Amino acid sequence: MTMEQQLRQLEARVDDLLRISAKLRQENQALQDREGKLVEERAQLLKKNDAARNKVEAIISRLKSLEQES
Repeated sequence: MTMEQQLRQLEARVDDLLRISAKLRQENQALQDREGKLVEERAQLLKKNDAARNKVEAIISRLKSLEQES
């Protein structure tokens, strides 16, 4: 293999690596965006869950007080 062929082969490998790197950067950004949205969604769901738990606890408390009054 001549020096010129080796150089072309090396250039092709570098080009491949650059394409792979760009693709991985793009995928990484997409995953980071998705993670951010999931973290936000989780926080909202935890807040809703806490509100629902508080309502259920209040209902149980009212039922117990009604039961004691009877």
